[in-house]
Amino acid sequence: MKKSALLVIPLALFCVLIVFLFQGLFSDPRTLDSQAKDNPVPSFELPDLMTPTRLYTPDVFRGEVTILNVWGVWCVTCAVELPFLTHLKEAEQVRFVGLYFDQDLDPDFGTKTLSRVQQEVISMLGRFGNPYQFNIFDVYRDTSLDLGVTGAPEHFLIDANGVIRMHHVGDINERVWANKIKPLYDVLLQEKNKPLAESQGGEL
Repeated sequence: MKKSALLVIPLALFCVLIVFLFQGLFSDPRTLDSQAKDNPVPSFELPDLMTPTRLYTPDVFRGEVTILNVWGVWCVTCAVELPFLTHLKEAEQVRFVGLYFDQDLDPDFGTKTLSRVQQEVISMLGRFGNPYQFNIFDVYRDTSLDLGVTGAPEHFLIDANGVIRMHHVGDINERVWANKIKPLYDVLLQEKNKPLAESQGGEL
């Protein structure tokens, strides 16, 4: 009896492992959600990419509906989506804030200088479009890790209270915008504008 139990336990563990690996093999990484969803933006104090003396905190997301875009010049897909993001900024006044990190920059050992990173960013945005209100420089990638970022581009739709309401892995194109992001984006805009409309109605 004991021998049978000893044989069954490894077999059961093996079966569990097979199921786990099978699920991972056929799962779509774009459907994985960040643990930060439905929570306030994690605490941070990070510099502006172009003006490092200017520091940002999560307060920059309060009062406005924002899409936080995790990106880098090393990301080919980021370049592909920049023209459409720029169109959304110009045509629909969508507020994009960049969360930038560089794979080749080591703040401790100086693999790449900050000025070189800035020049690469200026060059890329000049070629493909600049949708960003500003870029937060995630120097050590701590905030990206807190958000559960696995790569780039990734996007976080943040409401006017600074709460993350949607996480999207991959580029934003016309189809993704129309079918996935815009419906919730419009709802968040309505929520943001509702108190103002109600106060104006009360005054009348």
